Amino acid sequence: MSASPNADLHHPVIVLVRPQLGENIGKAARAMLNFGLTELRLVTPRDGWPNPDAGPSAAGADEVLANAQVFDTLAAAVADCPHVYATTVRKRGVTKPVVTPEEAAREIHGAQGRSAIVFGPERSGLETDDVALARAILTVPINPEFGSLNLAQAVILCAYEWSKQAPLTQPTQTEHLPPAPQEELEGMIAQLDGMLEQAGYFYPPDRATATRRTLRGVLTKPGWNSLEVRTLRGVLSTLARPRPR
Repeated sequence: MSASPNADLHHPVIVLVRPQLGENIGKAARAMLNFGLTELRLVTPRDGWPNPDAGPSAAGADEVLANAQVFDTLAAAVADCPHVYATTVRKRGVTKPVVTPEEAAREIHGAQGRSAIVFGPERSGLETDDVALARAILTVPINPEFGSLNLAQAVILCAYEWSKQAPLTQPTQTEHLPPAPQEELEGMIAQLDGMLEQAGYFYPPDRATATRRTLRGVLTKPGWNSLEVRTLRGVLSTLARPRPR
């Protein structure tokens, strides 16, 4: 097989070997798309494919499931990938380089050709022959007294580390407005100063200069933008209006 012509060589393929539950496939797809990975390959899923239980668990990652490919063997699933990482907490008697998700992510971004990260079935993990096919073992540093990760957790750890090497644009992030000109800030400070003077705040008089200096420091630290300055001045204007009786 060959990679999709639109495939980004630095985006690893996620391969699930003999996954048992459709809902776990869906959760893995969701974890992938959270961090920008879309290419999912399945090796002999226990309950066949497509699986009706996968969709609801994917929580909207439908494109990952729709484009998932199914293979009869792991060798076929990674045939176009010169860099294959087998995820396991045990070396299983196979001598391979051992890397963490962070180290694997760096290697994938610098590699020539496609990379695949391979995950085993939920109950038993990858078999020795599966691990033997890989170029390296990917192991998560984990509590030796409790080394049990579910499939989606393992996928999201690896996908997250990969995404750190290629920062994703945050769709919810808004562009910060530039700081307000000093003239606008001075207007706000003068407005507040006049209100405090009228209310008798600056007492005793011999402390007025020091108090004004402290207030200026408080008001100039945040780096207000023009919208924030206008909003605060609106608040001050409202507070300064006489209340209806």
